[in-house]
Amino acid sequence: MSVKKITAILFAEEIEPCLKFWTERMGFEKTVDVPEGDKLGFAMLQKGGVELMYQSYASAEKDVSSVSRDVRKGPSFLYVEVENLDAIIGALKGIDVVMPVRTTFYGSKEIGIKDPAGHVIIFAQLGAA
Repeated sequence: MSVKKITAILFAEEIEPCLKFWTERMGFEKTVDVPEGDKLGFAMLQKGGVELMYQSYASAEKDVSSVSRDVRKGPSFLYVEVENLDAIIGALKGIDVVMPVRTTFYGSKEIGIKDPAGHVIIFAQLGAA
């Protein structure tokens, strides 16, 4: 068996602030969106070979009601390896930092933030220490 790709699906009350974070600050492109009333129910973002999906709680309730209560338990945690952490730090001005810049025992320079939905994202540059 071969695994071709793993994509995170993050759940949120509202998707729009999350899209703004990833497109305006991180340079991602919205590749798919699915309206749900006057809001978005689902969106897919991509940058290079990296893909990320967001789905609203309301959409999850309709789509996968058997686990819809579970999606509200979050937050999720993402570990994102980047080429240039200083460029990321510059793009994070005004964002809630939950883990200040640190150097790990395994030689990674990292910073942790919360996205607009409350998910924790750790950006890391390996070998930058």
